[in-house]
Amino acid sequence: MNIRFYNAKVLTLKEDETFEIIFGELWVKGNSICYIGNGEDTDQVLKEYGPICWEREIDAEGNLLMPGFKNAHTHTAMTFLRSYADDLPLQEWLFQQVFPKEDQLVPEYVYDLNILGIMEYLTSGITSNFDMYFFPPTDAKASVDCGFRTVLVPGLNNFGGTVEQMEENYHIVNEMSDLVSFMIGFHAEYTTSRELMEGVAGLAQKFRSPVFMHNSETALEVKECRDRYQMSPTQITDSLGMYEYGGGGYHCVYFDDQDFEIFKKKGLSAVTNPASNLKLASGIAPVKRFVEEGINVAIGTDGAASNNCLDMFREMFLTSALAKVREMDAECVSADKILYMATAGGAKAMGLSDCDCLAAGKKADLIMLDLKQPNMQPENNIVKNIVYSGSKQNVKMTMVNGKILYEDQKFYIGFEPEEVYRRANEIIRSMK
Repeated sequence: MNIRFYNAKVLTLKEDETFEIIFGELWVKGNSICYIGNGEDTDQVLKEYGPICWEREIDAEGNLLMPGFKNAHTHTAMTFLRSYADDLPLQEWLFQQVFPKEDQLVPEYVYDLNILGIMEYLTSGITSNFDMYFFPPTDAKASVDCGFRTVLVPGLNNFGGTVEQMEENYHIVNEMSDLVSFMIGFHAEYTTSRELMEGVAGLAQKFRSPVFMHNSETALEVKECRDRYQMSPTQITDSLGMYEYGGGGYHCVYFDDQDFEIFKKKGLSAVTNPASNLKLASGIAPVKRFVEEGINVAIGTDGAASNNCLDMFREMFLTSALAKVREMDAECVSADKILYMATAGGAKAMGLSDCDCLAAGKKADLIMLDLKQPNMQPENNIVKNIVYSGSKQNVKMTMVNGKILYEDQKFYIGFEPEEVYRRANEIIRSMK
């Protein structure tokens, strides 16, 4: 679609990774942004594209257009385990509660449960997610059918999956649509044999792919890895040649100096998941140190089984507040840096360089925030309002790839909400 937004505040990214706001217009042509400005310097755009026939012209009424959030670690179909196995430590939660239920999943269940998760992402201003779950082609199809953007990474481990299946899924997903892509990865060191990890490393080198996994989420995980290999999860996976083409880890709570050095040297990304780590009592990630070392940080919600809501506003606030209390330093991570992590930092981790900010030529993955809500007033500092007081109630519109998928609490994804909810409840009731 060709859509013109006017009377808008537009959040743009500066070279120093801070933000500035301009007032004016943003034009979407097809799936990309073709103009941002005050509306008086459009000659070059019109010369390049010719007269543009607008299918919609939207008066933003002074509200904010900003890049959509990049949810950099998810297990979308785990929506079926929301509020199912709470108040348990990670190992018991995972092995005694989650894995037995997941054993009962089939592709058609995962498809429906993904749609429920995508709906929740849209209400939180999330325009893309980095998903690790079963049946990647099914996950990808749900995203494509909804018009949502997803990067997938496999959850290969000793309990399921093969390197050969990963290679097949790599081709299937990467050839499916420009809305979905596939990277090499596996669940975690503590669930994956050395032989399987060596296979993952070989495949990553074959396809020149980044590698992602759950990394150093708990102190027990790191201790047991050291008992096995006399190395941390970061060190053993690096020694196997995992990161020749980049990648990173999810959680990254318990790092030593050598781990930081590997992440810095290899250009890896650390994806923090504060709400999930708090709920499972896993710990607080050393976000300040990552920033100081120049390591890219992204933010994820994790799955609805361990969070339990897929809300990037809550994750931003927790990332900031936990960093401050961990270091006992109220200045340690600025609001601009947190917002960068939730947008451009996530895009960098996910390989979405064309979706990281609002600029001409970038994909039209953007959201409109309602600034006329009490929690966003007064406008002393809009970026700080987003990070410290913003909430899902402020998401007025979510656009992915130039298409509005959510606007004024209504979904435009081709599925009726009540039917999606019915199917989710039916799935969990059918399980033993």
